[in-house]
Order: sequence, then structure tokens, then C-alpha cells
Amino acid sequence: MLTLVDRLCAAWSPVTAVLRPEPNRENLRQCVERGYVHVKFTETAGGTELGVRLDDESKRTALRELEDNGQTISLRGYLKLDGVPVYCAAKIDVNAFTGFGQLERVEGAESDTANKR
Repeated sequence: MLTLVDRLCAAWSPVTAVLRPEPNRENLRQCVERGYVHVKFTETAGGTELGVRLDDESKRTALRELEDNGQTISLRGYLKLDGVPVYCAAKIDVNAFTGFGQLERVEGAESDTANKR
């Protein structure tokens, strides 16, 4: 049986940008400026919401795309899911706040579980 990490690494999947208190372009911009965006993978059981800490290049690129009134922004950042270090990449439509995302295992990094053995 595939783990959640395996499943989200296997292919690009539908995502939404989770913006509070409401989804709008200004709240998205503020999240990108802070360098932390919540992305929800919608096709998992109940959905899987991940907090993604954007890398510096992704933050600069996304802010530039927002300033240029682009229709999509590209996000990339690091997190751990179930103790596994991964990068999350997502392309988000800034009008619908939906798009596609995928995880990628961080090469050479060991999981927390492996470190505890």
C-alpha cells in the first residue's frame, strides 16, 4: 500500500490555496510575503492541508508574478510530512485559488523515523 508521501510524490494532484479569513488576492500576497502558504491536496481522504515554508527564490518569483498580475503563481518550499522531508511544488490560479501540486522527496535526507532507530 502506498503511503501518503508516496501518493503525493507520484503525480501532480489538484490543490487549493488555503487563505484565511477568506480567499482573495491580498491574503495570498500576504502569505507569500511571510514566506508561508497553506496548500490543501483535495483528492486525499478528507484532504491534506500542508503548511509550506517557501524558499527564497520561490517567494521572489511568486511576488513578481502577483505584481505583474499574472494568472498563476509558482510556489516551492520545504516541509516534513509523516516525518519525511519533502519539497512541495504548486502552481496556483490566482483568481480561483486552485491548481496542481506535487511533493518531491529531499534526496539524501533521512526521515525522523529512521533517525530514531
